Amino acid sequence: MKKLLFAVCISASALSFAQDYSVPAASPRQKVEQQFSMSKVSVDYGRPGVKGRKIFGELVPYGQVWRAGANSSTKITFGQSVNFGGKIVAAGTYGLFIVPTEKEWKVILNKDFQQWGAYTYDPKQDVVDVMVPVNKLADKQEWFEITLNPTDENSGNLVIKWDTAQAEIALKPAKPDTVTKIAEKLKEIKKIESDAAKAKG
Repeated sequence: MKKLLFAVCISASALSFAQDYSVPAASPRQKVEQQFSMSKVSVDYGRPGVKGRKIFGELVPYGQVWRAGANSSTKITFGQSVNFGGKIVAAGTYGLFIVPTEKEWKVILNKDFQQWGAYTYDPKQDVVDVMVPVNKLADKQEWFEITLNPTDENSGNLVIKWDTAQAEIALKPAKPDTVTKIAEKLKEIKKIESDAAKAKG
C-alpha cells in the first residue's frame, strides 16, 4: 500500500512538473504587438534558426511562396485599415507570406491565416502583394525575426530579418486625414475630462 501511495505521489508531482515545463521548441512561437496610430498591429509567427544552413536560395527556395516563419502560417492583425507598402488593406487578420528572390521579396497578405505552412496556399485568396527590396545585414540574424518599428505616432515599419537578409514594409493609416481629425477630437475630450477633474479637486 505504501509503495502504491509513493507511486501515486511521484506520478502526481511529475504531472505537475510537466504542466510547468515543456520540451524546447525547434522554432519557438512569438507574438509581437505594437501600438499603431489609434489601434494596434500584432504578428504571431514561428522563429526558425539558421543552424548552419544556407537559407535563401536553398532552404527557402527563390521564386516559391514561403510561410514567413515556421510551422503554422504567420498571422498579422491590423486594428484599423492600413496603407501596407502603398496598398490599402482593411482592418482584420491575414496570413503573411513571402516569395523571395535575391534582390527583392514579394510580401503577400492572404485571407487564409489558419493554414499549416504554405502547403494549401491559394493565390486566389490574396488580398494584396507588395514588392520590397532586400538589404544585406552586416551581422547575421540567427533566429528569424519580425519587428514593428514606429517611425512617428501614426506610422511604422514592419521589419523582417533572417540570416543576412532584411526587408521593410511601410505601414501608415489608410485615411490619415480622418485619423488626424479623430485624434484632435480625442485630445479635446481628454482636456475637458482633465479640466473637470481639476475643478472637482
